[in-house]
Amino acid sequence: MQAPWGAVLECRPLAAAADHFFTAADLTLRDDIEEWRQVAGHAGVAADDLLLMHQVHGAAVAEGAGRRPANRPEADILISADPDVAIAVRVADCVPILLAEETGRAVSAVHAGWRGLVQRAPIAAVDALRDRYGVRPERLIAALGPAIGQCCYEVGAEVRQAFVDAGHHSSMLERWFEARAGGKFMLDTALAARDQLEGTGLPATRIHDSGLCTMTHAGRFHSYRVAGPKAGRMAGVIRARGGVRAV
Repeated sequence: MQAPWGAVLECRPLAAAADHFFTAADLTLRDDIEEWRQVAGHAGVAADDLLLMHQVHGAAVAEGAGRRPANRPEADILISADPDVAIAVRVADCVPILLAEETGRAVSAVHAGWRGLVQRAPIAAVDALRDRYGVRPERLIAALGPAIGQCCYEVGAEVRQAFVDAGHHSSMLERWFEARAGGKFMLDTALAARDQLEGTGLPATRIHDSGLCTMTHAGRFHSYRVAGPKAGRMAGVIRARGGVRAV
């Protein structure tokens, strides 16, 4: 799929429910106002109606958020049922998750790095859509954008221990972590996100993963593991198609 600035990714099953896209490396998406204006325009909203948050690697939820940095709440999950705004999450190796009720009446954007997965951010997003808008998990469609894959994501034992301490079942840890020499592990964050979404009652057939590793394809996507603090960011953007009153 093409945008005015270059290529973007779209999940076809999710597109049937809500307008959305994932950006690639054509934009850096730091604090360039013109870049964000282009993203907003492609989402079909004014620049001030593209809502962001101050992401802190947790599982806090915000309904809508602020466009300007001073107005952005500390959260890693946005939910919305307002078709007049678009919501966005920024990533550079972490898993960007976009969720929509099958009619598009409510949506969510989730930033799920390993810390957010420890805190069950995907589950928190589904719970928020259910509690706020009455959306049943089985009516959701999920898209996971490009993120660092298990092929490249080496972590230390302390990361696995954080999952243990948070009470994640040992059977899940066996699926998500592959042991390597020297007490290291290869972590599959996309699989962890999928499993957590499935655990809410969201059918596996409705969860769609791009399967694209940001580190493997660092020329096409931004990767913090590759570029460090100089890395740009990619955005996952989604917009509801019809309003719904909160429950």
